[in-house]
Amino acid sequence: MAARVGCEHYTRNCLLKAPCCGKLYVCRLCHDAEESHQMDRFKVEEVQCSECQTLQQAQQACRQCHVQFGEYYCDICHLFDKDRKQYHCHPCGICRIGPREKYFHCSKCNLCLAQDLQGNHKCVENVSRQNCPVCMEDIHTSRIGAHVLPCGHLLHKTCFDDMVRTSAYRCPLCMHSAWNMEDHWDQIDKEIAQSPMPTEYRDTTVKIMCNDCQAHCTVLFHVLGMKCSSCGSYNTAQDGGLIQLPQQPPDPELDANELETNEEPEQQDEPE
Repeated sequence: MAARVGCEHYTRNCLLKAPCCGKLYVCRLCHDAEESHQMDRFKVEEVQCSECQTLQQAQQACRQCHVQFGEYYCDICHLFDKDRKQYHCHPCGICRIGPREKYFHCSKCNLCLAQDLQGNHKCVENVSRQNCPVCMEDIHTSRIGAHVLPCGHLLHKTCFDDMVRTSAYRCPLCMHSAWNMEDHWDQIDKEIAQSPMPTEYRDTTVKIMCNDCQAHCTVLFHVLGMKCSSCGSYNTAQDGGLIQLPQQPPDPELDANELETNEEPEQQDEPE
């Protein structure tokens, strides 16, 4: 049996000869971690068998001892790995973990997405060519799956899970809510109803901009949150200072009546 030399990234029975420096590495990721340059996977021409150490042209099985280098092999990406239902996506230009029938390629986003997102996501042109806004690592060629936010921006699935755990609910790029927040907004409604503002702030308003629907509106100020009057979201940003209602001038007639009421009657002299 072949002595597998797979790394933390892939399971395979061969080493790749880097076309850039001629060194042998299990995979391009291991090479890039050790060297000051990156390996071009598409230019790999030779591999070394981990069983008989024969250096040979890149192919799925050793020409000398016939050991299989990988259950899956792509002769474009020169990817050797155990079977994960991979497939090569020509528009993406790389291999994706499948199965193929569960994914489709969105030509505008320029990325393979799960079938349940077909016609059910907001497209952002070439969005996969941007780095993940959380970890700043590449998304398009990453082995970690991408998560599509309601705003259309992408981040790694693992980075999205970290956001959920830390209650960071806004897209790092556009501040749009990263998932359905209706239950949370309802909870804030209840908390505000149970926490009236002090009298001097009760009629104070403030201008806000909603990060979810982009509406600009003027609403009552509250320290627990300002609710968008357009979509009901509390994902809002204050635009300017507090707006106090002008004080009403005193009514002179009311003041006169009050004075008459408060005046004490003059004391009469006692009869002698």
